[in-house]
Order: sequence, then C-alpha cells, then structure tokens
Amino acid sequence: MIRRPPRSTPLYSSAASDVYKRQIERKYVIPGDVIIEGDYKPISNVIKHNNKIISTRIGMSEIGRNEVRVIPLNGTYVPKIDDLVIGTVADMSAFAWEVDINSWFFGILTGSSVFGRSFSAAKDSMSSKFKRGDCLSARILSFDRTRDPLITISGPGLGKIQDGDIAKISPSKIPRVIGKKGTMINLIEEKTNCKLTIGQNGSILLRGTDESISKSKDALNLIEKNAHLSNLNDKVISLISK
Repeated sequence: MIRRPPRSTPLYSSAASDVYKRQIERKYVIPGDVIIEGDYKPISNVIKHNNKIISTRIGMSEIGRNEVRVIPLNGTYVPKIDDLVIGTVADMSAFAWEVDINSWFFGILTGSSVFGRSFSAAKDSMSSKFKRGDCLSARILSFDRTRDPLITISGPGLGKIQDGDIAKISPSKIPRVIGKKGTMINLIEEKTNCKLTIGQNGSILLRGTDESISKSKDALNLIEKNAHLSNLNDKVISLISK
C-alpha cells in the first residue's frame, strides 16, 4: 500500500512553489467517514448532508480550495518519473495547470515550461494554451511521493490531443495490454488498423476509423476482464477478427 501524507503539503517543491501556493489535505477514508464540515462543494465519491461532506468510497480524500473529492483506492495510478500519461486539464491558476492523471495526485504543468523563460503571469494568458477539459499527453518530470508530480509536454508526440478517442482501463492491466516485447499491442494494431498510444496511468489514446476504434475498445475490455488467462492472445484474435 502506498502511504500518503496525512497533513497539508505544498503542491510541489522548488522555486515553483513560491508562485503556486495552493495546498491540498489528504487522508484515508472509508464509506460513511465525515471528511470535513463547512461550505465545501462535493466533487466525486462524496455526498453532502447537513453541511457535512461524507465519503461514499474507500480511498484518499482531497480537500482543496472549497472542493472535496475521494479518489478510490483500487485502480489508482502511482506516478513514476518518465512515465507517459494521458490526462485532462482539471483546473488552472495564473502559474500552472492541474491535470487529472487518474491518481491521488494531480500532474502539475507550469506556465514557464510551456511559455518559456519569458513567461509572465501578468502578460501571458494560460487559457490561450490549454483550457479545462483539454486532453494532454505528457511525461512525469519529477515526483517524490510527498506532493503532486511535475509533468512536461516537451518531447515528440506530447501536448494537446487534437483527435482520437480515449479508452480507460486499470493501470495495473497496462503491462498486459502491451504484452511481452509488445506482442499484444502490435496484435491489436495490426488486426484493427487502429493506432494505440498507451498512458501508464490507464488512459489509452485510440486513433483510427470508428470501426477500428470500436474493435480496439472491445479488445481492451476483454484484456481487462481476462488478464489472468494464458490464452489471452487467442481470445483477442478471435474477438477482433470477426
């Protein structure tokens, strides 16, 4: 089990912390636990009753600004440096974007890493680059398990996702989707003529025709449900060859 800090910690460290001060309080909760009382907005896996925010899932609660959510314990991605991730812009400040990467932590993309050294919060418009709801492909730049990881979009194929469809599976099943020496992903791409970009956080970008994307999603669903089977390749071939 991965332990998370029970107290408030800076969103990330280094010089960037001087310009992005929001703190998030995290703690383990189970269904029925009262996370906090007061004028907070319930976001996900929580309910509000008599001014109390109550958890409906086992997981990690996050209290930030005026919002509260619980990230379920199962199927949550643990960031690793240099991992490719696919996420959605959830929020932004004058200095950084928060990206939902299916983790207990948000990926933090700083304005200076996108605009360059001349970045100025007073002059540069964050929304001119990315808005809430935009999908991004990025890599984990730094992470020490005590605060939100820094991510980067510098590199081939990284940045805003302009087309395609996103499929999601449990991050623990990603190795099975790839297969030994890439056998499974090559099989799916060859049989469906659909290009797969795999995020280690369980998000997979699919590019192709509607039919090829649909077949690829069927294959991914099959893999997620039957990852333990030794003859999984044969089952996938049988499914997508119809």
